[in-house]
Amino acid sequence: MDQRLDPGLSPFRRFTRAEWAQLREDTPMPLRQEEIIRLQGLNDRLSLSEVEEIYLPLSRLLSLYVGATQKLFRAMSHFLDHRDTGEGKMPYIIGVAGSVAVGKSTTARVLQALLARWPNTPKVDLVTTDGFLLPNAVLEREGLMEKKGFPESYDLSLLLRFLTDIKAGRRPVKAPLYSHFFYDVMPDQTVEVDRPDILIVEGLNVLQTGRPPRDGKAIPFVSDFFDFSVYIDADEDVLEQWYVQRFMRLRETAFKDPLSYFHRYSKLSEEEARATALSIWHRINLPNLQENILPTRQRSDLILRKAGDHEIQEVQLRKL
Repeated sequence: MDQRLDPGLSPFRRFTRAEWAQLREDTPMPLRQEEIIRLQGLNDRLSLSEVEEIYLPLSRLLSLYVGATQKLFRAMSHFLDHRDTGEGKMPYIIGVAGSVAVGKSTTARVLQALLARWPNTPKVDLVTTDGFLLPNAVLEREGLMEKKGFPESYDLSLLLRFLTDIKAGRRPVKAPLYSHFFYDVMPDQTVEVDRPDILIVEGLNVLQTGRPPRDGKAIPFVSDFFDFSVYIDADEDVLEQWYVQRFMRLRETAFKDPLSYFHRYSKLSEEEARATALSIWHRINLPNLQENILPTRQRSDLILRKAGDHEIQEVQLRKL
């Protein structure tokens, strides 16, 4: 029997946009229009109604989750007589996953801005897993430049150590800095994370797992450190369109700088640039989506389903 055909067996509750918007209740709107404009990505669209109807209810839900986790942590600390519980504070970690060009960065920034307004989570930090990519020199040596963004292109041990230190309450913890302009990890440049109330971790493959060992030995996955995870979803043909649109906009902006890694693309004709974008999408980003990213969608706690106009039309929330 194909259980996918029976919606009653789904671990998720589905909400239309209107149904989800009602869950905002009386949560105040803390962001002004100019702030919303600054938060949206290059080719993403973020409206006031999107924040009010989708992200405010989500911030309310997450505030409840964080408060419950903080209470549980205090109870556990008391039970353990305050042994191995740090300094009385454990960051709540939220993972944000999804395809290239789906709008992960916008979602992560909006959640950061909203959650920082809640009284129990005044300090909210954001890191992307791009900083944990292997340097280009290593990727080239290993023949992985065409696999950049695939699970094997990351320094997984460094990322796991970073998350371990965050959960242990160590301070400060440093994450490598990535430059999209230079398309590489920046040597000797880091971002400090100093015991936030919430840490948002955004990346393509943050929900990725591997095959469990037959001997039952512990093998940590990035998602093991998440308290909550969000997957941003859209149809493949829509994602392709958004990727090409973003590429064409970058061709007219950042790519024009002679120091940009992608400067060569700014010299292409519009037809050549569009063909190049489609080639990159079908050669690299689509296989990564199909093989590594999309299969992790059902592992998330919340799925935000986008339509072709970038607006979120459906929300799926994992049942407790």
